[in-house]
Amino acid sequence: MHGQGTSLRTYLLTRLALAIPTVLILLTMVFLLMRVAPGNPIQAALGGHVSQEEIQRRSEAAGYDRPILTQYAEYLRDALTLNLGNTLTDHRPVTSILTENGTATLELTFYAFTIAVVVGVSIGVAAGRYRDTFVDTGGRMFGIFVYAAPVFFTGFLLQLLFGSALGWLPTSGRVGPITEFELSKPTHIYTIDAIVTGNWNALGDVLRHLILPSITLGLLVSGVLIRLVRVNLLQTMRGDYVEAARARGVGERRVVLHHAFRNALVPVVTVAGLQFALLLGGAILTEETFNWPGIGSELVRYLNNRDYIAVQGIITVFALAVVVVSLLIDLVNAFIDPRVRY
Repeated sequence: MHGQGTSLRTYLLTRLALAIPTVLILLTMVFLLMRVAPGNPIQAALGGHVSQEEIQRRSEAAGYDRPILTQYAEYLRDALTLNLGNTLTDHRPVTSILTENGTATLELTFYAFTIAVVVGVSIGVAAGRYRDTFVDTGGRMFGIFVYAAPVFFTGFLLQLLFGSALGWLPTSGRVGPITEFELSKPTHIYTIDAIVTGNWNALGDVLRHLILPSITLGLLVSGVLIRLVRVNLLQTMRGDYVEAARARGVGERRVVLHHAFRNALVPVVTVAGLQFALLLGGAILTEETFNWPGIGSELVRYLNNRDYIAVQGIITVFALAVVVVSLLIDLVNAFIDPRVRY
C-alpha cells in the first residue's frame, strides 16, 4: 500500500511538472498568433473612429511600441495572473466577459457533456453487450448519424419540432425576460444561482431553456463515445480475466459491468475529457443557433470587430482550460487504472 501511495504521488507530481512547459508553449503560441496579422491591433479595431493621435496614445499605453520580448514577458505575467486588460471596442474588462459569458458556455457545456456521457456510454455498452444484433446495429447507426449531422441542422430540427410545432420548449435565449429580471446572479451559473436563492420557478425556466441546446451539443459528442465504448468493451471482454469470471459462474451482466467495463474506461475517460475541452471552444455554432449568450458568440463578435485584446484574452483562457482538463484526465486515469502510474 505504501508503494502504491508513493507511485501515485510521484505520478501526480510528474504530471504537474509537465503541465508547466505545456502552459508556456500554449501561451507562446497564442502570443505569436495574435501578432502574425500585419499592422497595429488598435489601428485595426479603431481605425476611422478616433484620431491618429488617440490611436498612437492607446498603442503606447497598451505597450505595442515596445520590443517584442518585452511585450512577451508582460503578456506571460498578465496571463498567469489573469490580468487580461480591457477590450478595445467597448472598454469592457475581459475578465467580465469570462465571468458573464464564459459561465453561460460552461453551464451549457456541462449539461451537454452529461447528456453525451449518459447516451454514449449507455448505447455503447448495450451495443458491445449484444454484438451483431439489432441493438448493436441500431446503436452504431445512431452514433454515425448524430456525429455526422451538422450541429446547426440538428438544432434547427429540434427547434422546429419541440419549439414551433409542439410548443413544448423555448427555442432561444438562456432564460425568459421575467426570470432574467428576477433572478439574482451571484455566480452567473443560472442553475446554481436559482438553487442557492431558492427560486424554483426560475430553476424550471433555466432548465427548460437548457434542454434543446444541451441535447444538440451533447448528441454530437455521444456519437464519438458510442463507438469508443463499444470497441473497448469488446476488446476487454476477450480478456482471460473475463473468461475466468464466467467460468466461476458470474452472471453476464456482472461480467460486463464490473469486469470488462471498468478496464475499458481508461481510453474512454481520456477521450471524454478531451471532448469536454473541445466542447468549451466548439459551442459557437450551438450558441449562434439558439441565441445563447456564451463566450463563443462573444468571440465571434470581437473577431469581426478585430478586437485583438478581447480575442487574445479569451483564447488564453481556453488554452489554460485545455491544460487543466488534460491534467484532470491523467489524474482520473491514475485512480481508475494503477498501471497508468508506472
